[in-house]
Amino acid sequence: YHLFGTNMKAVVLNNFGGVENLHVEDVAEPLPSENEVIVQLYAAALNHLDIWIRNGRRNITLPHIPGSDGAGVIIEKGAKVVGLKIGDKVIINPGLNCGFCEHCRQGQHSRCEYFGIVGLSCPGTFAQKIALPCTNVVPKPEHLNFIEAAGLTLTFLTAWHMLFSRACLQPGETVLIHGIGGGVATACLQLAKLVSARTIVTSSSDDKLEKAKTLGADFTINYQNNTDIAKTVLDITAGKGVDVIADSAGAATWAVNLKAAKKGARIVLCGITTGADAQTNLQALYWNQLSIYGSTLGTQHELNQMLAAVSAAKLKPVIDSVHHLENITAAQTRMENKEQFGKIILSIYV
Repeated sequence: YHLFGTNMKAVVLNNFGGVENLHVEDVAEPLPSENEVIVQLYAAALNHLDIWIRNGRRNITLPHIPGSDGAGVIIEKGAKVVGLKIGDKVIINPGLNCGFCEHCRQGQHSRCEYFGIVGLSCPGTFAQKIALPCTNVVPKPEHLNFIEAAGLTLTFLTAWHMLFSRACLQPGETVLIHGIGGGVATACLQLAKLVSARTIVTSSSDDKLEKAKTLGADFTINYQNNTDIAKTVLDITAGKGVDVIADSAGAATWAVNLKAAKKGARIVLCGITTGADAQTNLQALYWNQLSIYGSTLGTQHELNQMLAAVSAAKLKPVIDSVHHLENITAAQTRMENKEQFGKIILSIYV
């Protein structure tokens, strides 16, 4: 969208590199096109994508406003926007799609030929206001405040798509979740427990593992002190292995996945925080009849399903900490150092 008019505060990345390249600046406010709305943002949430963008691992043009998640109030709307009104409290669906390609027509919006993410493909939510297509905002769940709502969409939609659409998780199955404390991993734990799955979580922090137990984790493994995670998983499952593995780590956990998987298990990968290059034991893959799925965000229908389930269960995302917009460097440093358990939030108007 085009930025012009009066000024607002926003986090701006002018150069790639460390957190010192993030600055809160005055930028021109957005105005909506005929199919857009302007959302006054009350809060936004950090994601690992923000770090990749800052480090130059994504193809963007500088200067750039990062941020994919947010919650706020509609204050303006374009002439062709229907079904939404000024004053509506909304959360942002960060997945951008064309609506017309083969995949969009089939309802597979995250497979869109022109798929993008708010804060990557367009200016993001680390700002006082944002212009978005009207299809990218949905009503805020009533049981969540703005801080909680800001931390919901990207991680919970990703986790929903992973567990239920890709892995077809069933009640009572056993799920291995790597790197508990991260946003997607924590959402996977909460959603898995929502359907009474048995959960095994890993972390290098005993403190994070104790927090995971309060969310319902059935078994915990500290991989810093454990030289054979797969053997421990097999011991927990009486030698059978797990039904589903939710992985956002990538290279560091890939060999573990193939050893810890039950025959016929489903492995779902949504991220590569530890790297993209990993060896695959092809014999284990075919002999154990494993299914491996890639997973990115989710569809608009899945978003509606997830929000309905979260609202019915009064489920809340785990909030690690809240920082004012001006303290973006401290917030992103906390995430980069992997100190968080749950979502790190930027408060903007709250």
